[in-house]
Amino acid sequence: MIFSFFKKKREKREGDTPEILTDIHSHLIPGIDDGARDINESLMLLRGMKELGYKKVITTPHIMFDGYKNTPQNIHEGLKALRLAAKEENIDIEIDAAAEYYLDDGFYDKLSDENLLTIGEYLLVETSYVSKPLQFDEMIFEIQAAGFKPILAHPERYRYIKDPQREYQAMKEKGIYFQVNLNSFSGHYGKEAKKKIDFLNNAGMIDFLGSDVHRMKQVEILGEVLKSDTLRSVFKHNTILNADL
Repeated sequence: MIFSFFKKKREKREGDTPEILTDIHSHLIPGIDDGARDINESLMLLRGMKELGYKKVITTPHIMFDGYKNTPQNIHEGLKALRLAAKEENIDIEIDAAAEYYLDDGFYDKLSDENLLTIGEYLLVETSYVSKPLQFDEMIFEIQAAGFKPILAHPERYRYIKDPQREYQAMKEKGIYFQVNLNSFSGHYGKEAKKKIDFLNNAGMIDFLGSDVHRMKQVEILGEVLKSDTLRSVFKHNTILNADL
């Protein structure tokens, strides 16, 4: 029943609605963060993403000093197991892994790791939702000095952003790329996030689109967003770089 539901959504998406073939933000490796809890849930999420038309997912487990103490090693092990399980279940979707790095006290040590988990030349980072790191600018500078391009995950969700025009523009001027969560357009993360993502869209500040999928409900909401007029608006106002990855 779930997958016939997705099939109907895809039929409605056909025509002039842009497609996103690569997702760059999700939590699909089981049991290592707040995403998929076991391999069965991982496979259900992968099937759902495939049914929505995705050809590739770059899953991005959290790496946090005081939270999810993941490493490149255990993420690669989880990726290998996930790929094998997907193959055994005939889920034909490309699976890769990077990480969502939390800008905290342990970040500098991770930045110097030669096995840093990047998305090509990009590094996906996040901050606290309620307070901007005191060394935010310095950390962004160090990322760039190391030769990477910083992508700030879901900027629309940060409640410390009080003046979107000024604060987002300042980040852009520092060379920060923005990855928004598509489900923010639906109000899934609240009215404030919806207001901010609409601002980012209209201002042409969005660079990457992500699902940030943790649970099946989010895949279902994503299906609604993808069949709406949202994507036409986003591609009209912004240069979306997912296809380059």
